[in-house]
Amino acid sequence: MRKLIAIALLGLLSTPLMAAECSTTVEASDAMQFNTKTITVPKTCKAFKVVLKHTGKLPVTAMGHNWVLSHSSDEAGVISDGMKAGATNSYEKPGDTRIIAHTKLIGGGETDTATINVTKLKAGEQYAFFCTFPGHAALMKGSLSLGQ
Repeated sequence: MRKLIAIALLGLLSTPLMAAECSTTVEASDAMQFNTKTITVPKTCKAFKVVLKHTGKLPVTAMGHNWVLSHSSDEAGVISDGMKAGATNSYEKPGDTRIIAHTKLIGGGETDTATINVTKLKAGEQYAFFCTFPGHAALMKGSLSLGQ
């Protein structure tokens, strides 16, 4: 019996007590707001999931939201090219290599998930997330960084 207890204790000691949280939920509302302005991605994650949840009631055509991640320096270009791409492309230029991760455009009550390949993020670099629905990025934006 003692041997079993010792083995169980050794097993507990060899596992990390707190694993990195490799996902987050971002809520978007009919008031054109994300519920967070900053996201820190633990560098121990290989992939990081962002679940976008539209908490409003308006349809995608009236108040659609997406979640798009790029380098901060690419934000304006991604938004501009996304407007030209139109709603059928979720206001994202098809094949835009400046986009690191994104969700599709969703309406009230819907959710979608973006997955970030964490190996593509670099510590100390500035990343921005935003909604590319026309006019939304003025209010719906934030920063993302690679943490410790």
